[in-house]
Amino acid sequence: MSKHLDVEMEKLKSKLLSLTGMVEEGLEKAMRSFETRDKALAKQAFEQDHLIDELEVEIEEDCLKIFALHQPVAIDLRYLVGALKMNNDLERIGDLSVNIAERGYYLTKRPEISAPFDFKTMAAKTHSMLKRAIDALINMDDEAAQQIILDDQEVDAINKEMYTMVFKRIKESPQDVECLIQYLAISRCLERIADYTTNIAEDVIYMVCGKIVRHDPDFQGWDS
Repeated sequence: MSKHLDVEMEKLKSKLLSLTGMVEEGLEKAMRSFETRDKALAKQAFEQDHLIDELEVEIEEDCLKIFALHQPVAIDLRYLVGALKMNNDLERIGDLSVNIAERGYYLTKRPEISAPFDFKTMAAKTHSMLKRAIDALINMDDEAAQQIILDDQEVDAINKEMYTMVFKRIKESPQDVECLIQYLAISRCLERIADYTTNIAEDVIYMVCGKIVRHDPDFQGWDS
C-alpha cells in the first residue's frame, strides 16, 4: 500500500508543478500583452486558461482518489490538504491573468494613454512573488515562503496609491475615463494575484511545518 501511495503522490506532485508552470506562463503572457499592446499574446493567455481549468479539475480528482484509497497520514496528508487549497488558488490566478489580458485587449482598441500608476513595478513584484512561491513549493522551503507573505504588503501599498492616482487623472482627463477604469481593474487583478500567491506560500509552510499561519501576526508583518 505504501509503495502505491508513493507512486500516486509523485504523480500528483508532478501535475501540481505542471499547473504552477502553466499559471506562471499565463500571467507572464497577460502582462506582456498589456505592456506591448499585443493582441496575439492576449489570445494565447485566453487559450492557456482552458488548459489550466482542465488540469485543476484533474488534480482535485486525484487528491480525492488518494484520500479515499490510501488514507494518508503525516506529511502526505498535509501535502494533500495543501495541494487541494493551492490548486484552487492557482486556478483563480489563471482567471485573473485572463482578466488582465482582456483589459489589455480592450485598451489596444483605444488611443494609448500613459499608465496612471507604476504598473511595471507592481507587475514585476507580483510576478516575482508567484515565481518564488513556485520555487518554494519545489524546494519545500518554508523560509522563502515566509518572505513572500511579507512582500504582499508592497503590492497592497501600490494598489492603494493607484486608486488615488486614477481618480485624480479622471478629474484631469474625463475623456479618458473608460481607459482609466481598465487600469483600475488591472491593478486590482494584480493585487488579488498577490493575495492568492500569499495563500500558496502559507500552504507551503503548512506542508513543511504543519503550522497554519494565515492568522498569525508574526507571519503577516503586523505590529504586535
